[in-house]
Amino acid sequence: MAKDILPSLAQADAQVPKKKLGGYEFYREVLGSPKYVVAPMVDQSELAWRKFSRRYGAQLIYSPMINAKMFVDSTNKTYRNANFDLINGEEGDPTIDRPLVVQFCANDPEQLLASAKVVEAHCDAVDLNLGCPQDIAKRGRYGSFLQDEWELIYKLINTLHVNLSIPVTAKFRVFPTIEKTVEYAKMLERAGAQILTCHGRLREQRGQNTGVADWDKIRAVKEAVSVPVFANGNILYQADIDACLKATGCDGVMSAEGQLYNPALFAGIGHPIDSPDYDSDEQILIRHPRHADLALEYLDVVMELKTTTSVSGIKGHLFKIMRPGLIRETDLREKLGRVKIDPKKVKECLGAYRVVCEEMKERMDRDAKAAEGVPLKDLITVEPITGIKVMPHWLAQPYFRPSPEQKKAYALANAPLEVAEGESSVAVPVPVSPQKPKRPLDDCEPGEDAKRVRLEQVAV
Repeated sequence: MAKDILPSLAQADAQVPKKKLGGYEFYREVLGSPKYVVAPMVDQSELAWRKFSRRYGAQLIYSPMINAKMFVDSTNKTYRNANFDLINGEEGDPTIDRPLVVQFCANDPEQLLASAKVVEAHCDAVDLNLGCPQDIAKRGRYGSFLQDEWELIYKLINTLHVNLSIPVTAKFRVFPTIEKTVEYAKMLERAGAQILTCHGRLREQRGQNTGVADWDKIRAVKEAVSVPVFANGNILYQADIDACLKATGCDGVMSAEGQLYNPALFAGIGHPIDSPDYDSDEQILIRHPRHADLALEYLDVVMELKTTTSVSGIKGHLFKIMRPGLIRETDLREKLGRVKIDPKKVKECLGAYRVVCEEMKERMDRDAKAAEGVPLKDLITVEPITGIKVMPHWLAQPYFRPSPEQKKAYALANAPLEVAEGESSVAVPVPVSPQKPKRPLDDCEPGEDAKRVRLEQVAV
């Protein structure tokens, strides 16, 4: 009799829905209390990059931003498969791609819910993008250009909160005042967001006007809500991660561009910053491996996956990872830019990229060998405008844009002195207009439309 009952009990137990966790329960029990998070980035946080990043200490990774309006259109199979490939079954696979948060941009609750339902079983949470500051977001009415439509935002988040079996999270930018930023964050929490990621920049802070993220506003958000908060902004080196966590009190740090240029940003992060060997060659190379080696390893990951990686995504990653070398080896930069690959035969054509990376490796190994005997810490220099340290050019490292204020201050401080008329012993600085900054090498590849490439590569 008991044997007859057991199967039915097992079946009944299997049909009982799992408890939907939220807040810190979700953060701890499902995500594993992540502190080091890779941001959602258009065409740059794809499956291959996510798998690659986990090797170097990333504990939680977001998918690229997906447009819910386009994703929900079942006739647009090309867009759906390119943004979340359900056919090959690797995206969201618990063995290689978890924990994972899938991010959408949207302005229609029904479209957002329908899109989220497609990926619901393949991720741990769905995130709403409220931070994208690009013109394309303005035209599409999503991202940070929704931040004045609180009623709509509430409905978008609450619809997912009520109807999904997994949590909803939100990533947003700050307002000019702490008070409005805090009220905004509280509204997102009331709507049902179980984790908040606060990007400490205004909507207007982008491109050459990116400027510095405001950690004080992030801290105010953290202190005002009861759900976990991730801080986003100003992360270039591991020391910045420690400083950010202390300054904001946040549960984790999310990195976008910092991790793109140095995928080992989170590697070996448990090693104490104040330890005597922190600046030893061994420890520096853990945090800043040789960039050509990283580029070749990334190509290996692309090759081993069944899921196709976009051509623009691959090229964007290679330009970013190897940027310190490409600035010097301009012929390799041109060669990398000229590589053309059939999107339908990516793996068959990857050899063309590999040739450039291997050439770069030979030249960087040459330069590293020439510096043998000198500790790496003694080869670190300082960028004069920002005061940020620069690693030897064969190592992976962040790329940073001096703000207009920094450029003006530097130009004024270094202006040539001119003797004032009639005052033979008095010198006054001659104002010098800073030169218009050159377009970053990786933002405009030869033969490609700069605006499109910029939109593809920007972190949102």
